[in-house]
Amino acid sequence: MTVFATTRTPRSGKPQIAQWPLPLNRRNQFDGLDLLAALDAETIPLCIFDPQYRGILDKMQYGNEGVSRGRARSSLPQMNQEMIAEFIAGIATALIPSGHLFLWVDKFHICTGVEPWLTQHGLEIVDLVTWNKGKMGMGYRTRRYAEYLMIAQKPPKRAKGVWQRHDIPDVVTEKVERVGNVHPKPVNLQADLIEAVTDPGDVVLDPAAGSYSVMTAAHLVGRQFLGCDIAG
Repeated sequence: MTVFATTRTPRSGKPQIAQWPLPLNRRNQFDGLDLLAALDAETIPLCIFDPQYRGILDKMQYGNEGVSRGRARSSLPQMNQEMIAEFIAGIATALIPSGHLFLWVDKFHICTGVEPWLTQHGLEIVDLVTWNKGKMGMGYRTRRYAEYLMIAQKPPKRAKGVWQRHDIPDVVTEKVERVGNVHPKPVNLQADLIEAVTDPGDVVLDPAAGSYSVMTAAHLVGRQFLGCDIAG
């Protein structure tokens, strides 16, 4: 198999597992690391992961964001680099060959680098999508209008026969409504990307689901969802 393959082939020699660790297509209050540990290896074609990064809170002041907003963001359960690496290790094990991880990152982590988190587990960065949120966000110097979705793939690296849509731009503007203290991601963009790398009925994984925008996106394109959030 090469990146130039022209037909879509079964992505795992293993049958789909009959019992998933958690109910599909619902909100589950559960620890994402425990979910990953309970999954069989090479059973998931796609995981979308949006860590609650600790790094930016350690490096920035929130004076220009307003005290209440900074305090609300700081109150969310944070993930340090070691925890994020543990999540990615579990995701890499769960992905089928040529499966994908879509990893949400902010400007701070784009600049400081996340590649070692991926490459040490055999995942290769293959693309990047920029999400223009359409409204001003945080920033001690420049204020942020964008977040980034890093696209990584488990070997063997393939595009043709795996990536099925070719009309998705690498800069997308989509407004979303803030839900409580969580930070929802663009449903339509995620739905397009899910459709690009999965087949109808496939299970999409999100072990840190937050607003469950991935579940909404998966259902828009006829996929199933497996995920949880420690806050429910």
